[in-house]
Amino acid sequence: MSRKSKGINAERELIHLFWNTDTWSAIRAAGSGCSRYPSPDVLAGNSLRKLAIECKSSKDDNIYLEKEEINDLKEFGRRFGAEPWIGIRINSKEWFFLTLEDIKETESGYSVSLVLAKRKGLLFEELIR
Repeated sequence: MSRKSKGINAERELIHLFWNTDTWSAIRAAGSGCSRYPSPDVLAGNSLRKLAIECKSSKDDNIYLEKEEINDLKEFGRRFGAEPWIGIRINSKEWFFLTLEDIKETESGYSVSLVLAKRKGLLFEELIR
């Protein structure tokens, strides 16, 4: 299975998590990352909140994001009125959700370690409360 397919499957899994609640719905933005306009991987919401989520899944204990991905997520969130979040899943375990302020800036972009995700991130159930 290609990296792209694994990422798509992770995004679909997240969409199912939202739909399996009583009040949330979600869609996957097909082609996110290759459009000329900013778009998140997943857009989720209910009657009170809208979330724009950039999703990353990896077997490694560190996930890296490009500055452009974060800037696009901020811009989309601002224009759409959605909260920007980074959703990560490491080693096919639970999802962690981090605000943009909680991820670590590096010289070439941003990174999130499993340790950082566990310390600062929210689990799915915490995110949707």
